[in-house]
Amino acid sequence: MAPTNDSSTFDLDGELTVTRLGFGAMRLCGEEIIGPPEDEQDAKDVVQEAVDLGIDFIDTADSYGPGVSERLLREAIDTDEVTIATKAGLLRNSDGEWLSHADPDHIRNQVLVSRDRLGVDSIDLYQLHSPDPDTPFEDSITAFAELKDEGFIDHIGLSNVSVDQLETARDHVEIATVQNEYNVLNRDHEDVLQACEEYGIGFIPYFPIAAGSISDIDAIQEVADAHEATVSQIALAWLLEHSDVTLPIPGTASLEHLKENVAASSISLSNEEYSRLAALDG
Repeated sequence: MAPTNDSSTFDLDGELTVTRLGFGAMRLCGEEIIGPPEDEQDAKDVVQEAVDLGIDFIDTADSYGPGVSERLLREAIDTDEVTIATKAGLLRNSDGEWLSHADPDHIRNQVLVSRDRLGVDSIDLYQLHSPDPDTPFEDSITAFAELKDEGFIDHIGLSNVSVDQLETARDHVEIATVQNEYNVLNRDHEDVLQACEEYGIGFIPYFPIAAGSISDIDAIQEVADAHEATVSQIALAWLLEHSDVTLPIPGTASLEHLKENVAASSISLSNEEYSRLAALDG
């Protein structure tokens, strides 16, 4: 793929317009994504600033906290004024383990809990957090489809899925987004991204700045120096140019880092810079 230099927005399901550079609300929680942060007001300030800076697409999950991230979003902003994407299908225990739990009864319960926490009548984008090996994938998808039909959710997304699972889901219901790990150094899910491009589905790359592992990569640092930018900003700029369906959601609990992330959307890479970074895969 080549740089697209496309729009700064994307239409989910062809109808709900969001800014392509969103905000990931996982880091609003305490350490290991468990419990509340040390200072809840600081966390709320970051969310409020994100919206003030023009971000209108925020990603969270019922398991972040658990429940903490969704609650803080409702307390910080008018959740009806932005697009909130949340998830069900993973549990988080006190030891920090992620446990799959995507049976239909659980999903039906969690959508009600998330609606209440977020303070909304319907959830803008509800995502299956991960396929559950103990639950038939089609049963989970059918539950999401029924919740959409019943008006509890507006759009459906998937996370941590393969192309085959995406195809299976699309046999049952329209899919608005897929959220898989993806960044300038890890493109294991390139095939999923290409499928999303073919179908006009938004692709939400989590860990978009490679969890800080990009700091020692000379090529990224050199491009960053040329733009008087940080390596994280270049990683985000590359994702935005790589495909016009990518919706990066960098998360942070820092106002400074938030402003840096937002500024990345104004960086335009040259064809040579883009290709140089594209060659880093793996």
